[in-house]
Amino acid sequence: MRSVLVFDFGASSGRAMLCSLENDRLSLKEVHRFSNDPVMVRGTFYWDILRLFHEVKQGIIKANAEGGFESIGIDTWGVDFGFIDKDGRLMENPVNYRDKRTNGILSEASKLISPEELYAETGIEIMEINTAFQLLSVRLAREELMPGADKMLFMPDLIGYLLTGRVYSELSIASTSQLLDAKTHNWSERVTDALGIDRSILPGIIPPGTVIGELSPELCEELCVPPCRVTAVCGHDTQCACAAVPACEEDYIFVSCGTWSLFGTELSAPVISELSAKYGITNEIGWGGRITFLKNIIGLWFIQETRRFLAKQGKEYSFGDLEGLASSSEPFYCFIDPDAPEFVPPGDIPGRVREYCRRTGQNVPEDLGQVMRCIYESLALKYRQTLEEISLCTGKSYSKIYMVGGGIKDTFLCRLAACACGCMVSTGPAEATAYGNGAIQFISLGAVPDHTTAVKMIANSVETAVFLPEDTGEWERAYERYKAVTGK
Repeated sequence: MRSVLVFDFGASSGRAMLCSLENDRLSLKEVHRFSNDPVMVRGTFYWDILRLFHEVKQGIIKANAEGGFESIGIDTWGVDFGFIDKDGRLMENPVNYRDKRTNGILSEASKLISPEELYAETGIEIMEINTAFQLLSVRLAREELMPGADKMLFMPDLIGYLLTGRVYSELSIASTSQLLDAKTHNWSERVTDALGIDRSILPGIIPPGTVIGELSPELCEELCVPPCRVTAVCGHDTQCACAAVPACEEDYIFVSCGTWSLFGTELSAPVISELSAKYGITNEIGWGGRITFLKNIIGLWFIQETRRFLAKQGKEYSFGDLEGLASSSEPFYCFIDPDAPEFVPPGDIPGRVREYCRRTGQNVPEDLGQVMRCIYESLALKYRQTLEEISLCTGKSYSKIYMVGGGIKDTFLCRLAACACGCMVSTGPAEATAYGNGAIQFISLGAVPDHTTAVKMIANSVETAVFLPEDTGEWERAYERYKAVTGK
């Protein structure tokens, strides 16, 4: 049996998992789990990178005690970054993409480069959280910081740097930034020049599967572990998840379901058109240089943040409790647009749902169950709308949706997705990101010959479930109401 160590960081938690290969099957064993708690300090929302690196060390120690591993791979969420100075020191904690520093930044950016030019160059949806706009906000508001920065490192690359001392930018995570030329897969001179970003701070780009180095001797001594290689997997967790989708069709839809719902399809080349720009569909780069043509939809953030907000008031609900309240409430009572800007910051999600419904002249949910039902149904209808938009952009039809990621444990959402989209939904694996991360490491090691073989191994290693649509007439009427309410 051969094993590799997977670090998968989400926006609210992280874990270290041993991925093992034996008898043409892959298996996962969690060795360490930890919370990822952003910290507000004097009005700035930071990621606690030092705490997260401490957890990485604990994961390495525990995985070594479980029998060891041949390689380490790291994936995280997209767009965020840290700066290191010319002496290789971390300059400050990375700022969370939900921080207010990019509020209103799109209007400033449009004075420098039009949204149309920016999308045509990068193929990435215009979102104020994107790296390009975060860097612009730093340049405009913190003039003292940029001159001291030697390199900007995305979150998985920063953790890789802390492990090895090597500076690099892995391709999939770089593609989330809105700084990459969609055609050449190099840093865009047009965008960086327009925004006034010094390209010297952007590291060289490497493809996923590249061995970036070995665990530093200092860490090996500190943690009492032997040397091992560190592999740049797809640093963007979405692309690791996509690498594990057990699809056999050429044309299929996937949903990587977690804090965000990444809803899309896989293509051989980017689709950059007036229509895709209008719909805000993005072209990211995954394993093997394939394009994931997808839409970023705020997903289980609604439920995670509702739970956190209520807990601060002494009201403890499990995820199962909230799902149960939603499933027992009246259907189609009211709807929200999940991507409305007021739902991005942390805080009182139930209050914002009620205010959205009040402002749009709908029934206002009175109890928590009605709020949760509104969120669930609105997410499912957003999936339906995105499915139609992708079909229009690609000229293809899709009869099956593959849902992967931790969100599939919420079977109520899976059932609603099938109903809203009017097609079969196949779920699994729940640990798609970890399987994809591990599979890429094994391919890099030469233990698995190629991606096709890896996907077959994953499919043979996990259980899947199927959800079929029902009550399609009711959902069609609900969809028309949803479009009228959201204006889309």
